[in-house]
Amino acid sequence: MDVGHRAAVLLLSGGLDSTTMLAHAVAEGYAIHAMTFRYGQRHATEIDAARRVARAYGVTDHVIVDIDLRVFGGSALTAEIAVPKDRTASAMATGIPITYVPARNTIFLSYCLAWAEVLGAGDIFIGVNAVDYSGYPDCRPEYVAAFQAMANLATRRSVEGDAPLQLRTPLLHRSKCEIIDLGRSLGVDYSITMSCYDPDESGLACGHCDACALRLKGFADAGMTDPAPYARR
Repeated sequence: MDVGHRAAVLLLSGGLDSTTMLAHAVAEGYAIHAMTFRYGQRHATEIDAARRVARAYGVTDHVIVDIDLRVFGGSALTAEIAVPKDRTASAMATGIPITYVPARNTIFLSYCLAWAEVLGAGDIFIGVNAVDYSGYPDCRPEYVAAFQAMANLATRRSVEGDAPLQLRTPLLHRSKCEIIDLGRSLGVDYSITMSCYDPDESGLACGHCDACALRLKGFADAGMTDPAPYARR
């Protein structure tokens, strides 16, 4: 697909999925404007990871947006609620976990949409995944389709008859193993990424939260060892 270095906004967390997606988008020829959020999450380690990843891929620009979702709470990532550890696969596949941040993707994508309008970008990338995911309602294909429909009702480009805005989700139907295989084919350095919900004070991944468990299983299924640093496995 030759996009001629077309501008795109990409939601970058510094985790495995968003980094793989960034490598994919760069390989496809997009000029990436990366957006990362400091939203009151319980650690800043993922912000540092996002900066490392953005530098590694030479994105066109990288903005870090400050909002504070702690005013609402309701999640183990934004309130004084313990992050679940060592859950079984069946437990992770049931219900919506306490690490779900209410309406987070909708809030993040709304910011991305506003920036895309300013840039004249017709594409927004988000690394949602509906296969190996932790039950988040805003990672489902139905959600992606609904947000794209809304975006094409609510923006100038839709009124002025420009090409519809596209919400790009290249990882949506891939397992974690398949995402890692894609990243390996693109030469992604996963040692600079961070996926953990509850890293220790030195920034090392815990190895026991849902995000770590899914990540470690993905690497095992891909026949690889996760190169990212962990406090304990």
